[in-house]
Amino acid sequence: MDKRNIILEDGGNAVASCPVIVSASRSTDIPAFYADWFFHRLQVGYSVWTNPFSKVRSYVSYKDTRFIIFWSKNPYPLLPYLDILRGKGIGCYIQYTLNDYELERLETGVPPLVERIDTFKKLATRLGKKAVIWRFDPMLLMESLSLDSLLDKVERIGDQLKGYTEKMVFSYADIANYRKVKSNLDKSGICYREWTEGQMVEFAERLSELNKTNGWNYALATCGEKVELARYGIAHNRCIDADLIARLAWQDKTLMKHMGVEVKEITSHGLFDDGLLPSGAIPLPGNRYFISRHKKDPGQRLLCGCMASKDIGEYDTCPHLCEYCYANSSKPSALANWERHQNNKFSETITGK
Repeated sequence: MDKRNIILEDGGNAVASCPVIVSASRSTDIPAFYADWFFHRLQVGYSVWTNPFSKVRSYVSYKDTRFIIFWSKNPYPLLPYLDILRGKGIGCYIQYTLNDYELERLETGVPPLVERIDTFKKLATRLGKKAVIWRFDPMLLMESLSLDSLLDKVERIGDQLKGYTEKMVFSYADIANYRKVKSNLDKSGICYREWTEGQMVEFAERLSELNKTNGWNYALATCGEKVELARYGIAHNRCIDADLIARLAWQDKTLMKHMGVEVKEITSHGLFDDGLLPSGAIPLPGNRYFISRHKKDPGQRLLCGCMASKDIGEYDTCPHLCEYCYANSSKPSALANWERHQNNKFSETITGK
């Protein structure tokens, strides 16, 4: 990632990283709670990010940014900002976590499900169905929530999103290996159950059957899962996906050059029909294609397939306060940072510090 000198709001100077692809964010829900802050910082040209491990602060410049991946459980506040992104020539897609844990009261901070589904449809209408990805994440088993009940919830949402997305991504709640998740569930007295591999396989098989019989035709994928489910048509996901970025923004020559993607024209109109596309070729509109150049980010966990990007969020800042949260160490810490942000909404940092 390139670095360059930038001029700060106070007239000072700093060295900043200049990501072309930004993740906003794995660490918190920027669209739901910090959209005003983010688009202000995008206009100013930079923000400050704090490393969660070393606590070292660093500057992030948006001068070279060409694409943003948003992650959210309530991206409704993004709607008025989409034209700003378009005006700046910045593409995007949304990882939209749309769960149904209303009866279980695991996500009391999110809007009602009916509103979230309506938001999904509005975004898909604006951005196109390729650009809004449905995540049911995590799949959580409880004493009061069986595998059958989970599949019923998935089916109800899946039927309503038919025609509004191409893809569904899910993960199995791996509670024992995530200290924050276990701690948060234990504090709230949630009687959870770990998944067995047999249950994972059964769920996958039945989900795949729903996808066919209900006519969804979603591309199904798991996020960060070791279990192999290819025989059910379920792939390992790449949430920051170079191929999807290229499909959405192939006309952006600067972005394609950065990604090493060469868009080519099909010289023979019979090429598709004859099966003569080169290995790894992905079709594009206008009789074009490109060869996949996706490369995994070596800095991510072993089972993550994402390409390199710069995440600009911070942990302990999400006021959704979901009971199974991996990004908040505690509800009080998240609320304290949210209150600090409210008192300094357009600070260089998301926390207002």
